[in-house]
Amino acid sequence: MADAKQQQQPPQTALAASGVWKTVKPFVNGGASGMLATCVIQPIDMVKVKIQLGEGSATSVTKKMLANEGVGSFYKGLSAGLLRQATYTTARLGSFRVLTNKAVEANEGKPLPLVQKAAIGLTAGAIGACFGSPADLALIRMQADSTLPAAQRRHYKNAFHALYRIIADEGVLALWKGAGPTVARAMSLNMGMLASYDQSVEVLRDKLGAGELSTMLGASAVSGFFASACSLPFDYVKTQVQKMQPDATGKYPYTGSLDCAMKTLKSGGPFKFYTGFPVYCVRIAPHVMVMQLIHSVSLLNSQLFNFMSIKLT
Repeated sequence: MADAKQQQQPPQTALAASGVWKTVKPFVNGGASGMLATCVIQPIDMVKVKIQLGEGSATSVTKKMLANEGVGSFYKGLSAGLLRQATYTTARLGSFRVLTNKAVEANEGKPLPLVQKAAIGLTAGAIGACFGSPADLALIRMQADSTLPAAQRRHYKNAFHALYRIIADEGVLALWKGAGPTVARAMSLNMGMLASYDQSVEVLRDKLGAGELSTMLGASAVSGFFASACSLPFDYVKTQVQKMQPDATGKYPYTGSLDCAMKTLKSGGPFKFYTGFPVYCVRIAPHVMVMQLIHSVSLLNSQLFNFMSIKLT
C-alpha cells in the first residue's frame, strides 16, 4: 500500500518546474512577443520618429531614407529596440497578466469591468516604463542621429555602446532623461491597448460570435486606434526631449517635458501632438497582432507542458 501511495505522488521536481514556469511565463511571453513584433514594425517606427522630428510626410521620409541610406536605415536602432522590448515589454505585459489574474481571482472568476482593466493597464505601463526607459532613450537617439548636423551626431554603434556613452558623457541619471513622458506614454498606451483589446475580444467573440482570427484582427485594430489616441501626445514630447542637443552655449531647447509640451502647444496647437498619427496607428496594430499570436501559441505550449507534467506523475 505504501509503495502504491508513493507511486501516485507526483515527483517534486515536476511540480516545482511547473510552478516556476507558471510564475515566469507571463514575463517570458511578454518579452518574446514584444521582441518579435519589434522586428516586424521597426521600419514603421523609424519613419514615425522622423515624421515627429519634422523630416516630412511618411512618403517623403521613406523615399529620402531609401535614396540616401538604403534599406538598412529602416532598421537603425534595432538592437536598442530589442533591448527595450526585453525590459519594457517583459515587465509591462508580465505584470499586466499577473495583476489581471489576481484581480479575476478576487472577482470570483467573473470578467473584470473596463475601469478595473484600465487601472491595471496604467499600473503595468508604469512598471514597464521604469525598467525600459534607458533602452528607450538609446533607441530614440539612434533613430534620430541622422537628422542632426554632422558635428552633433553621436554615432552610437549599438544599444550597449549607447548606454555606455550616455553614462560616461552625462552620468547614470541621464539614462532616465525623458522618463516622465515615457512613463505617461506607457501608462496611457497600456491602458488604451490592453484594456480595449480585452474588452473588444469579449464583444467580438462572446457577444457577436466572431471566430478566433476575426476576433484577434478586429480587437487588434480597435486597441491599436485607442492606444495611439491615448499615447501619441506623450510619445511626441518624449521624442523631442530624448533627442535634444545643447546649442553652442550649452543651453537645451527645452528645460523639461512640461516646457516642451507648453512650447509645442503654443507654436503648433493641440493637433501638433498628433503629428504622424496614421503611421503611429499602423505601427501599433501589427505590434498587438504579433504579440497576441505569440500569446496564443504560448498557451498551446503551456497546455502541452502541463500535459507532459501530468504524464510524468
